[in-house]
Amino acid sequence: MPVKLKRVVSIANQKGGVGKTTTAINMAAAIARKGHKVLVVDLDPQGNASTGLGISPDDREFTAYDVLVDGVDIQKAIFETNVKNLSIVTSNTDLSSADAELMNDKGRLIRLRNSLEGIRHFDYIFIDCPPSLNLLTINAFAASDSVLVPLQSEFYALEGLSQLILTVREVREALGTELFIDGVVLTMFDRRVKLAQQVEIDVRDNLKSLVYKTIIPRTVRLSEAPSYGETILEYDALGRGAEAYIALGDEFLKRDKKKQK
Repeated sequence: MPVKLKRVVSIANQKGGVGKTTTAINMAAAIARKGHKVLVVDLDPQGNASTGLGISPDDREFTAYDVLVDGVDIQKAIFETNVKNLSIVTSNTDLSSADAELMNDKGRLIRLRNSLEGIRHFDYIFIDCPPSLNLLTINAFAASDSVLVPLQSEFYALEGLSQLILTVREVREALGTELFIDGVVLTMFDRRVKLAQQVEIDVRDNLKSLVYKTIIPRTVRLSEAPSYGETILEYDALGRGAEAYIALGDEFLKRDKKKQK
């Protein structure tokens, strides 16, 4: 069996405000700190992952839009960040028109997959998906080995997850891939709130071993860090948020090692 050169993981949830981008950039940074070469692909037209990793809008000469729509070599769109071993393919609002512009393209579902095939120098690629199940998300799924789902610790946490799981199954069957749900991460968790505790119980009862042991707390520092263009590991290195994402990165790597056996 050939050695797999990279692992591609979509970070996805069609609900917005669940900590998707926060998880993408901070878990990626934690894994990069371990010495792994990591690439984040910002596939959200809001471009929050790009901003959160310190790439100014004025510096984004080539973005995911140029790669997907115009066929620009993805190597030209890769930017190094201030975090060692961590790079990013940036995004901006141009990407919001990709659905319409690729409507008549027969290969529109696999544009990203084809672009990523030439990349050989990254161990992990994390795709920050938009908060919807549109063509961009389907492209991400088609290019990915698995999907990691952040779930906010709130009453409607499981709402919409069944549709996400169905979409994963449909992409897998339509494109003949082995795409699977890598796991679910509880985010924005406040242990002082009884509802959050009940949500954790319900999610673990329903999803069993799919749920990561690591829980991401709700902290002001995690909310502040992106506005400074820093990951939480830089902005508040000793805080609870950094501790949680370091633990999440470790747990991800441990799970990944088991899957490769």
